[in-house]
Amino acid sequence: MENIIKKADVLVEAIPYIDKFRKKVFVIKYGGSILHDDAIRHGIFEDIVFLSFVGIRVILVHGGGPNISNRLKEMGIEPKFHNGIRITDEKTLQVVIKELDEINDQIVKELRALGGDVTGLDGDEHIIHVEKKKSDRDLGFVGTITNIEFERLSRRVQVGRITVVAPLGESVEEQQPHNVNADEVASAIAYSMRAEKFVLLTDVPGVLKDPKDPSTLYSTLTMAEVEQLKKDKIITGGMIPKVDACMDALRGDVPKAHIIDARQDHALLLEIFTAKGVGTEIVH
Repeated sequence: MENIIKKADVLVEAIPYIDKFRKKVFVIKYGGSILHDDAIRHGIFEDIVFLSFVGIRVILVHGGGPNISNRLKEMGIEPKFHNGIRITDEKTLQVVIKELDEINDQIVKELRALGGDVTGLDGDEHIIHVEKKKSDRDLGFVGTITNIEFERLSRRVQVGRITVVAPLGESVEEQQPHNVNADEVASAIAYSMRAEKFVLLTDVPGVLKDPKDPSTLYSTLTMAEVEQLKKDKIITGGMIPKVDACMDALRGDVPKAHIIDARQDHALLLEIFTAKGVGTEIVH
């Protein structure tokens, strides 16, 4: 009986948040190592379907880096990166497109199996307009976002569908597909859709003062504090592009960005529907 009462208490605590966020847009980025863990993926998708059921309009942007690298290696092609960006020649681009399409289809299938009203947007939808990314070396078919097709994306979202987006763009003049960083895509969509929340699902608890000690989690950070932590070398390595994506979303007037550990059961629901949360929220 005590466990049942605790469950009821959690639901009661969620009521004001459900009321506040109904019909609001949440943009969630999901990828990396957690993409392949069946149990983690199932838990994430359960949370996303729950968000949809209570009236929150979810856009899920997925990555696919490990899949792409593995497929390239199977083909005898060594993946190449420059400053963390995949160098994408024509052969690599074809692998990127194929792998991202397959991941998109699989996510849609699994969300639908859980009862979600879901639609997938792959590169053929051309909702992400890009130009060739500038760099100190040629990155190939790698794009920088210039525009998001707001109306086309909004039509899918406004009918209440979970919308799954692959990080592929097209240059307008050449009509050439480009590989695009998934964090950048998620951040740009959050800004374009005037999202209420931008959420990065990761395999770490959030921003930590000591990376080896989860108890040093920063539960809330301002943008100024994030910049200082970068200068102090507390935020380093792979966390830098994550906080940068959050900061880009906030500069686009998204009220809050969250970095949470998808390995924790129902981390998404706990972060959104409880006062304390479980990850790091970044605010203006």
